[in-house]
Amino acid sequence: MCDLETFKLNLKALKQGKTPLQYVLDDSFFEAIDAPEIKKGKVNVELNAVRNNDLFELNFDIEGSVNIPCDLCLDDMEQPINTKDRLIVRFGEEYSEDDELVTLEEDPGVLDLSWFVYEFIALNIPIKHVHAPGKCNPDMIEMLDAHAANRSGHEDEEEVIDPRWMKLKEIKKQY
Repeated sequence: MCDLETFKLNLKALKQGKTPLQYVLDDSFFEAIDAPEIKKGKVNVELNAVRNNDLFELNFDIEGSVNIPCDLCLDDMEQPINTKDRLIVRFGEEYSEDDELVTLEEDPGVLDLSWFVYEFIALNIPIKHVHAPGKCNPDMIEMLDAHAANRSGHEDEEEVIDPRWMKLKEIKKQY
């Protein structure tokens, strides 16, 4: 099991200037984060933390791939991930998030990066994710086609159209 403690960044301990950090995310990270979308993957995260007094700029370069279910056949598919993201962190009275600005209480001064990294990855996945044409599970596609044919099985029957709609279609054709 992945120890998410390694993703807690002590901002007060960072020196002035640029500090490079690296993380390697594997299946254990995605299991530990226990999020619904992604369960497996291999992703490299390069983080450049730039401290300028009490303002921190965190630049993430995330690259790798994750396994997610295909929307069509439900088999796992590999989705490449390549994203660059940024967070600005400052100290304040209470914790808050606003777009890419995070306000953190100075007393602990520790920012948990695990969920931010997961969100950056999840937001890089397209809304519709399907295998390349011909790569879906053929048995599942056959079952889907059979069920789709049953749903639209009224092809032989002539559809009766309300005469009022026919008049509207005629008017539409005139213009």
